[in-house]
Amino acid sequence: MDAFAYREALASGEAMVLIPVGSLEQHGPHLPLGTDTLLSTHFAAAAARRLGALVAQPISYGYKSQQKSGGGNHLPGTTSLDGTSLIGMARNLAKSFLNQGVRHVVFVNGHFENYQFLYEGIDLALEELGIKPGAEQSVLLLSYWDFVSQDTLNLVYPDGFPGWEIEHGGVLETSLMLHLEPARVAMDRRVDGPAAVLPRFDRLPVVPERTPATGCLSSAAGSSAAKGELLYEQVVADLSLDLARELDREPARVPA
Repeated sequence: MDAFAYREALASGEAMVLIPVGSLEQHGPHLPLGTDTLLSTHFAAAAARRLGALVAQPISYGYKSQQKSGGGNHLPGTTSLDGTSLIGMARNLAKSFLNQGVRHVVFVNGHFENYQFLYEGIDLALEELGIKPGAEQSVLLLSYWDFVSQDTLNLVYPDGFPGWEIEHGGVLETSLMLHLEPARVAMDRRVDGPAAVLPRFDRLPVVPERTPATGCLSSAAGSSAAKGELLYEQVVADLSLDLARELDREPARVPA
């Protein structure tokens, strides 16, 4: 979009901008480093089509991968921001869009470790701008996996869901990528095996041997494009409906 078309979009006073947020993080031998960014961008774009919203350039780097949820920041390929940097990016982007007249900014998160740093950046931006409860402008923060329904989980994981913390390089991400970006998935290299067993505490420096050598924390066996389509369609529908209800917008009935 050029600047003049963007200016026209702002003129209504009702503009909504969705910001995908991901990471550059290893996802095992079968998925690309940019998986989190690719998926959050797809979900943001699909929701934007339904809501008549705009999609900003993604934040392509995320907070440090943690051993119990992403394998760990010590693994090659994982290239991360510290918390202060991610807070600063969220703060600056929220302030910039709101100052330009965007009514609602929505951060669509796709990297488990990002959430609280994005929250802090948004909170600081609103405080600095003096935007208080009841104001017309707002910022929403969500992670796409929070919209996966229990019925969908039961279909995608017939043998039981391993848990969000270790769903890294596993069935959910692999299936979504098979549906949305199949050319980027090397299924002949997918990982199969038991889920990682990690302690209930964090130890720093990390003990590298506790991370599976593959970098995946759960098996990708059973992944399929059909499961990815089910996940994608259900999440997009529910996410769009929730945003429409919250922000008093009429969702369009268009394909995700």
